[in-house]
Amino acid sequence: MAGRYLGRFAPSPTGPLHAGSLVAALASWLDARAHGGRWLVRIEDVDTPRCPPGADQLILSQLAAVGLLPDAPPVWQSQRGALYAAALQHLVEAGRAYGCACSRRDIAAAAGPQPRHGELIYPGTCRPARGGLQGRPARAWRALTEGAGRIEWQDRRLGAQAQALETEVGDFVLKRADGLWAYQLAVVVDDAEQGISDVVRGEDLADNTPRQRWLQQLLGLPPPRYLHTPLVLGTNGEKLSKQNGAAALDLSDPLAALREAAGHLGLRLHAGTPADALAEAVSLWRDL
Repeated sequence: MAGRYLGRFAPSPTGPLHAGSLVAALASWLDARAHGGRWLVRIEDVDTPRCPPGADQLILSQLAAVGLLPDAPPVWQSQRGALYAAALQHLVEAGRAYGCACSRRDIAAAAGPQPRHGELIYPGTCRPARGGLQGRPARAWRALTEGAGRIEWQDRRLGAQAQALETEVGDFVLKRADGLWAYQLAVVVDDAEQGISDVVRGEDLADNTPRQRWLQQLLGLPPPRYLHTPLVLGTNGEKLSKQNGAAALDLSDPLAALREAAGHLGLRLHAGTPADALAEAVSLWRDL
């Protein structure tokens, strides 16, 4: 892989890491080490009401317990609002973002229920070309997807991917009605500001990539390479997550936890200590 490699793991501190979180963390760490690169940790705590006190430090201690130590001090998104505000202002001045006065009920009434990504596809009611806010106060700010066309990108594991952004997603939120920054804008700004070259994360986030690629294009930012890893599923066949009650990661035996996480990535480890297991995993990752 040509060029300087800088990767990251970016957990949301809504609770402790679970088995699926460790798989994502290990994959991103392994990819960085296998390419002779550096690995960062970013705490994605922009959704502050969902982040209980101390969860961020618990996550950092869990990573340390299995030997996954970042190469620089972690950063917290909650401390980076000025960067997001500057990016939004740039988009607004360029005519690529606009204020939206619609409530969720307004959107449902205008578009009909079309669930996707947990949201309705926004029908463009407040687009400037359609009259804008018409005297109503802005509740949220949205990215204009007009002209995005078909966003195509290459995933290192999933292969060729594409999405018709305007019709499949619509004008997505950059700043929420409650005043909090949306994930899509924050992650794009942070990856660029930190110089991230490679994003390795769970496959459930692959569908976010076209929105992020569009924002990178609008902001004149270089897109990183992407690799989306297999998900860890619960007994009900759904992705393990904090929202569906996934158990906190059991680190009473760090070696066992590493072996299990590596197994989900197709790596079978035989080493007898966590440090040796990580070294073995890096060697195996290079050969994938």
